[in-house]
Amino acid sequence: MKSWIRQCAVIGLAGSMVLGGLTGIRQALALTTEQVAERLQTVPVFAVTNSEGVPLLGTVENGEASQSVANVFVSQQDAQQFVTQVQETNTDLAGDIQVTPVSLAEIFELAIAEETQSVQFTIVPREQHVQEAVALLQQRGEEGDRFQGVPLFYAESSADEGGYLTIQQGEQQVIPMYFEQSGLQGLLSRVSEAEPDLAASMTIQVTNLETVIQLMQEEEDPELGSILLVPSQESIEYIRSLPQQ
Repeated sequence: MKSWIRQCAVIGLAGSMVLGGLTGIRQALALTTEQVAERLQTVPVFAVTNSEGVPLLGTVENGEASQSVANVFVSQQDAQQFVTQVQETNTDLAGDIQVTPVSLAEIFELAIAEETQSVQFTIVPREQHVQEAVALLQQRGEEGDRFQGVPLFYAESSADEGGYLTIQQGEQQVIPMYFEQSGLQGLLSRVSEAEPDLAASMTIQVTNLETVIQLMQEEEDPELGSILLVPSQESIEYIRSLPQQ
């Protein structure tokens, strides 16, 4: 997995996250669709919908053809800002659009469902997180301005034996990948207090969500089943503020 992630961290995928483009992969999958969805279940994202929960669709032109697009945001604040802009420019929609929190697993399942293949679901990252990813790549002398997609930050050992930073979750060792760099830095600070030598060997790396999901679907690598996606603090706090349902 390591070589794949490093390569794709720089190249990325074209445009934002297009989950609909991840279908049609060879049959020997590393994880089943259900297993991939399970790993995405705890990640909240924010769709723009009408009062009945139907996504707001836009249209993009692709040559002579057109494509329906539904934007889904990593940040609730960004989604709300988008809603406000639409309400200001389209009074017909002003009273019937809202931000709806959903699980990333739901978006993934919609994207690969046959009945919604005509819709491109695009995950929109926070600009701040993209800039953090660009800065990391530039620090390593790579072409950071080519980074595309939704950044995921993780820690990797610079020691000769290498390896990813893992944490204990229940009875399993998992590889945490954070949607924001500050979350990973907080973890490394706690590691530094407990195991300073280990923390000193760790460097922050970045890949994108698109790559990770695609590898889960394509590659037969047991490490992919150990990935834990950690949402941003903003998302966690917003979900906790909602009435319990």
